[in-house]
Amino acid sequence: MPPELEQTLTLLSSHRSVLGYLLLSRGDHVSIIRHSGVIFEGEQGKKYASVIGKMVESVQAGLEEVSMSENDGDQIRFMRIRTKRHEIMISPDERYLLAVLHDPAS
Repeated sequence: MPPELEQTLTLLSSHRSVLGYLLLSRGDHVSIIRHSGVIFEGEQGKKYASVIGKMVESVQAGLEEVSMSENDGDQIRFMRIRTKRHEIMISPDERYLLAVLHDPAS
């Protein structure tokens, strides 16, 4: 894992409003490479990983559908989803998906 990524994960873990993060592999089968936070442990973490992978795929497919005529190959850079309780931020790149669960009230 690149040192910059290690540094980013350490920094994320130190924020008091961050409930946890998931670092996921990118591909046909999304798998957890690393995680932090109780909320992402065990089966719950696997559920989050699966859903996050599906969300990114779905949004990317939608982008491709609407930008077909433009032929610019638009890609997701960052997604932010806010619910009543949490905020999840997803940053995809070529090899990884980084998802951070955050408590906006903190």
